[in-house]
Amino acid sequence: MPMNTQGRPTQPGEATQSNAATFSGNSGLDHEEALIFEIGSANKSGVDLPEIPAHTQRLGGLERRAPIGLPGLSEPETMRHYVRLSRQNYAIDSGLYPLGSCTMKHNARLNEKMARLPGFGDLHPLQPQKTVQGALILMEMLAGYLMELTGMPAVALSPKAGAHGELCGMLAIKAAHDARVAREGGAKRSVVLVPESAHGTNPATAAFMGYSVRSIPARDDGTVAVDAVQAALSPDVAAIMLTNPNTCGLFEPEVVAIAQAVHDAGAYFYCDGANFNAIVGKVRPGDLGIDAMHINLHKTFSTPHGGGGPGSGPVVLSAALAPYAPLPFVIKEAAGYRLVEDITRESGEGRQPFGRLTAFHGQMGMFVRALTYMLSHGADGMRAASEDAVLNANYIRVGLRDLFSQPFGDRPCMHEVLFDDSWLKGTGITTLDFAKAMIDEGYHPMTMYFPLVVHGAMLIEPTESESKASLDQFIGTLGALASAAKSGDAQRFTEAPRFAPRRRLDETKAAREPRLVYTSPTSP
Repeated sequence: MPMNTQGRPTQPGEATQSNAATFSGNSGLDHEEALIFEIGSANKSGVDLPEIPAHTQRLGGLERRAPIGLPGLSEPETMRHYVRLSRQNYAIDSGLYPLGSCTMKHNARLNEKMARLPGFGDLHPLQPQKTVQGALILMEMLAGYLMELTGMPAVALSPKAGAHGELCGMLAIKAAHDARVAREGGAKRSVVLVPESAHGTNPATAAFMGYSVRSIPARDDGTVAVDAVQAALSPDVAAIMLTNPNTCGLFEPEVVAIAQAVHDAGAYFYCDGANFNAIVGKVRPGDLGIDAMHINLHKTFSTPHGGGGPGSGPVVLSAALAPYAPLPFVIKEAAGYRLVEDITRESGEGRQPFGRLTAFHGQMGMFVRALTYMLSHGADGMRAASEDAVLNANYIRVGLRDLFSQPFGDRPCMHEVLFDDSWLKGTGITTLDFAKAMIDEGYHPMTMYFPLVVHGAMLIEPTESESKASLDQFIGTLGALASAAKSGDAQRFTEAPRFAPRRRLDETKAAREPRLVYTSPTSP
């Protein structure tokens, strides 16, 4: 199914501000804020800097030859600008963030405090290893917990995020196949199986590595059948990339049989671990027959999420793939802990790393935050978080099932509940319209139009962070919107958002023709 391509342009003469009734353009405590280029100028600065002394350039002719052109502001102007912008954005600290498949859970302040401790917050990746023993111990401890939680014997900490972790796991799989061909001969495997409901990064990662992608259809109940996998298996299949719990918010009931079928065909099982938050402390992926799985620390273990980073996506590996884990890795010796960065100088202990993914060791701050979360919750706390995440999603499912429609029937879900747009039929209102109306009610919209196997998908993941009172208000709000939509109040939706800092724009044009460079208005 194609993605939504609707865009509703701003009407001629319509203000893009939601509230233009005041002289200042401000609305109470919400300030209308101009672009930083409009409030600052390149010929002023908020600080006094000394003149640059005479010197010899050492940039090989690459030095700047014209003014940089950045706007200068005073310190109060700078602070006000970014504080005002922050008030125009949505955040997990301001309200429920119901994005499905993204696990926007609370980032505990204790974690932030620990990450800023001297010795962790001021580390440099090029420090001598004898000066960072505490950091190496922490990495070893985090690795141990990740292996314990997943039932896997090895982990690579260095991947920076989910897609990076996918690449790491698939590179380990490729290295294992290459080693087999080198030992035994035979043809290389060139195909990766990917279910239709997979995250888009799964087929992208496989294609990036040069594999052909063979799609596996979903059943009518939203899960993958072992029979469909067996029908797609052949001697040229290298791996399957399957998400469990899947992107429809359901646990794959035939996952063990799928793993067995894949292994019998000489392939490996890669699991997308984006939804691990639903099963931590309840299910060990290694017990399901999984060979590689990335773990989003920024989804499962409460490290910050979004904003371009810093993410962290460690990858756990089965015994079959453990020898191919990338550099670097931590080992414990009599003299202390050591980060192995060059396997050619070592005995290798049977290791055959496929190389390295990053220049250094990974995201240290995320390691600290994730381990803090684990230690503060304990085994019972992490298990309870998973149980509460599933409970909260099902509470929303039951609270809205009389007004919304479920594509796979009224059945329990895991940590996220999936609705479709069939209940909007005949109202003249689209999923996008409904999402825009949620903004007027003070909520960030849920994930829309994903997974693609469901038309007009609305995927909601409340996480375990939300209280019953928070969920009740959310359910009541969506229920009121649904009732308004069914009663014929289409204008409320097609004109939304009316109360946000900006009205609805032509989103399709904005995506296809983005204006990324500020241009000063031309003088008349």
